[in-house]
Amino acid sequence: MASTATCTVTCSDSEPTEFIIPDFVSDCHYPMQLNPHCDLVSRASEQWLCSEAHLVEPERTKYTSLLAGYFASSCYPDADAFHLKVCADFLGWSFKLDDWLEIERSDVNDAWGVRDCCLSAYRDPVNYQTERYCAKMCKSYFARFKETGGPGCTERFIHAMDLWFISAAKEVDNRAKGHVDDVESYIELRRDLSGCKSCFALIEFVNRIDLPDEVVSHPVIMALEEATNDFVSWSNDIFSYNMEQSHHSTHNLVAVLMIDQGLNLQDAVDYCARLCNISLQRFEENRAIIPSWGEEVDKQVALYVQGLQNWITGPLQWSFVTARYFGKDVNIVKQDRTVKLIPKRPL
Repeated sequence: MASTATCTVTCSDSEPTEFIIPDFVSDCHYPMQLNPHCDLVSRASEQWLCSEAHLVEPERTKYTSLLAGYFASSCYPDADAFHLKVCADFLGWSFKLDDWLEIERSDVNDAWGVRDCCLSAYRDPVNYQTERYCAKMCKSYFARFKETGGPGCTERFIHAMDLWFISAAKEVDNRAKGHVDDVESYIELRRDLSGCKSCFALIEFVNRIDLPDEVVSHPVIMALEEATNDFVSWSNDIFSYNMEQSHHSTHNLVAVLMIDQGLNLQDAVDYCARLCNISLQRFEENRAIIPSWGEEVDKQVALYVQGLQNWITGPLQWSFVTARYFGKDVNIVKQDRTVKLIPKRPL
């Protein structure tokens, strides 16, 4: 289980000033890997993002420092350069869109408008015409996706993205209304909003496989995906809590636990960490009972499950390299696991 610690508080108002994150790197025993094409693809993807999203300073530095190419290289360590570049471009685009919806916009109609444009771009990336940068970027990376993506894999990606857009619109609406989900409702919403489901379709894409419907719909495979999704989502909620609390965001399991369960900050972090470790146990338990569909399909399933494992370690590896969550203190946080709370921004 993840280690626990006492949260430091100020003497005057008993508000926490820092918290200690769990040692997930030690808790997770899977090896961390990095794609050998990382540097080349990262540079190309950064250029693509800055050009396609029309980024200027300080946004240019903000988004290139997120290291989408490194993130893709950690999660898809065996992909060739072409497939890795598609993944890196998608992840870079998703960071920009995520911030756009979470921080820059509060109108749910904007969120639905983005959904309509992007889904149209996925359906026909060559002929669909739009002036929205976000949808133009979809056209760019998804036209390349469709060069090798199988029909089942393609539909799974589009469906997963539709779920993401629907959940993003709901979150925008919740935020505008000041609504905070209970724990159970939040977990259900988070599984769609994490973006993991579309990233799992990219596992098929980079391996050039197209899993049969009977595999994709099998309870054990679905349980493996859910366990991976939960670990990625909940560990990310711990890592991103500081940034999100500074923006007054409550779309975070740590914040939801504090509000719904009446926990203090450190207890909520520790509770979230225990859920993460339970999800790792669920992954191993289901991995041990994967059925057989015959030699050829079993090879594809093995590649896919290995890809899910890479998605457990990849975000962990990236989170302690990127500036997204811990800023210039990332190396210090990696060493002592102490996160100092930053002041909340004025409303």
